[in-house]
Amino acid sequence: MSAVDTRVDQQRMEAATRRNKIHPHKMLLYIGITSLVMMFIALTSAYIVRRASGNWLEFSIPGIFYINTLVILLSSLTLQLAYRAFKRERSGAYRGWITTTFVLGIAFLFLQYLGWEELAAQGVPLKINPAGDFVYSISWLHAAHVVGGIAALAVSLVLAYAIKLRRTPVRQLRLELIMIYWHFVDGLWLYLIIFLSLQR
Repeated sequence: MSAVDTRVDQQRMEAATRRNKIHPHKMLLYIGITSLVMMFIALTSAYIVRRASGNWLEFSIPGIFYINTLVILLSSLTLQLAYRAFKRERSGAYRGWITTTFVLGIAFLFLQYLGWEELAAQGVPLKINPAGDFVYSISWLHAAHVVGGIAALAVSLVLAYAIKLRRTPVRQLRLELIMIYWHFVDGLWLYLIIFLSLQR
């Protein structure tokens, strides 16, 4: 694809954005995110209601969950830097930042596993008390959505090394969808860790 073709594609994409405001794929993603937000709000509301009914084991949130919060927030920053490098077609910087984001995503999952191990070491195994069950379930469910984000990042990572970097509408849209979703799971974890901390 020539530079002229690329500019034409960019102009078409910008014109379509002005006409439609929100791309249909982004709209679908926003709808999906809204449903996930409602689900997690329902879960945290059920947590509050169940806690008030008694038979509730009090325990500390694993300290590693707070370290994990920094890791996932840092991953949002590195993904934003990857997007900036992509828009400038700086191949080396883009590869470096997208790789860093992927590694941080994997690190988040590993640290989550260590957090669950810490919970078990505190005497909070699964299926013993609803307090522990809620924390495991909420964090597992969030981790499952992080896995989905990591899978999408893996595709971008492969393409970053396999295909010459060009700012095409299709590739830009794909990266923007990943960014929206990744920032969502990051924000969701921040909400969950604050919520669980306030419930102690």
